[in-house]
Amino acid sequence: MNDADASPVLFTKDDEGVAVLTLNRPDRLNAYTPELCAGIVTAVDTYLRDDALRALIITGAGRGFCAGGDIKGDTPEFLENRAMQLGEAKSLRQDMHAVCRAIAGVDKPIIAAINGVAISGGLTLALMCDVRLAGTSARLGDTSGRAGMIPDEGGAWAFPRAMGYDRAWLMVATQELLTAQDAVACGLVTRVVPDEALMDEAIALARRISQGAPIAQRMAKRLMRAGANQSLSDALDAAGIAAEIVIHTDDATEGKAAFREKRAPRFTGR
Repeated sequence: MNDADASPVLFTKDDEGVAVLTLNRPDRLNAYTPELCAGIVTAVDTYLRDDALRALIITGAGRGFCAGGDIKGDTPEFLENRAMQLGEAKSLRQDMHAVCRAIAGVDKPIIAAINGVAISGGLTLALMCDVRLAGTSARLGDTSGRAGMIPDEGGAWAFPRAMGYDRAWLMVATQELLTAQDAVACGLVTRVVPDEALMDEAIALARRISQGAPIAQRMAKRLMRAGANQSLSDALDAAGIAAEIVIHTDDATEGKAAFREKRAPRFTGR
């Protein structure tokens, strides 16, 4: 194994504007540690700042997407933080909470390709993404109650928004793991695909998204996310301001020209 393979997070990109962030602790079902969380935050920031990258896929190495916090494999630093007054809150702020904030702060497209289990903080990680593709063998849920804990890694916010309060509370209270089909039925997952086709489907979707107009996509994502907490009047005002920005882009001119000329548009992100 080389040094790159030993990294808890792998980040690759192709020449079509698609990046892949792989959680790389397969022996622990990609359960997160402070190092893994820091790696995610860094990779997400790299994606955000690179205008050549237009779509990001987050997935896990091996048999799992992410099994949540690595309780069995806690590092000395992690244990030291927990031993301090308010140490658990400090650890969360520095680790999984930082991941949630980093992903939520990205206005570019992010796809979760869920292989195997996505549990507790792992499920929260997937829900921070815009689209979730799950392999047929995926299992999703929150098992924090088995350790006498709560969904403190962002799940208490994300679960009800995805599946409704009653289903979210029941999932947490019973520590039930949902099948991929059950997860898509209740809104946790966007689409279920065969396990062996998961990454091919994710890459195909990312490449299709990457062909769109980047500025318009980013504005649309901002409007939709903000709209969940806005009145209709405020949302319409925001849409009007965003439209004034987008209409003056080169991509808007290109899009209208391509429509008139009955050809595929060539968006540049300008």
